[in-house]
Amino acid sequence: QVRLVESGGGLVQAGGSVRLSCAASGGTFSTYAMGWFRQAPGKEREFVSAINWSGGKTYYADSVKGRFTISRDNAKNTVYLQMNSLKPEDTAVYYCALRYLGNWSERPPQTDFTSWGQGTQVTVSS
Repeated sequence: QVRLVESGGGLVQAGGSVRLSCAASGGTFSTYAMGWFRQAPGKEREFVSAINWSGGKTYYADSVKGRFTISRDNAKNTVYLQMNSLKPEDTAVYYCALRYLGNWSERPPQTDFTSWGQGTQVTVSS
């Protein structure tokens, strides 16, 4: 079973930047699609970004497009989320997740992601 561990969260001022990391252990990381999701207090978990197995295909929620960048390093079994121009509404617990099917023709639904990390808190102060 693949284990996912997120890191890099914290408190940042609006307009600032944070980079999240998600390290995977077990399985064959380089064959999986990876995603980032977030959940704000009192809200449902929502999709943020996804990347296919090679890094050649990415997808972003409209709310983060142009500000966030997803990337991966298959040699390090790690996926990243670079978050720039942060806003208070980006405050949430951020989760990385794994999809065993490494590619997609349409944005994969949240239910396709079957392994999840424990989450890391990102708080953006105004």
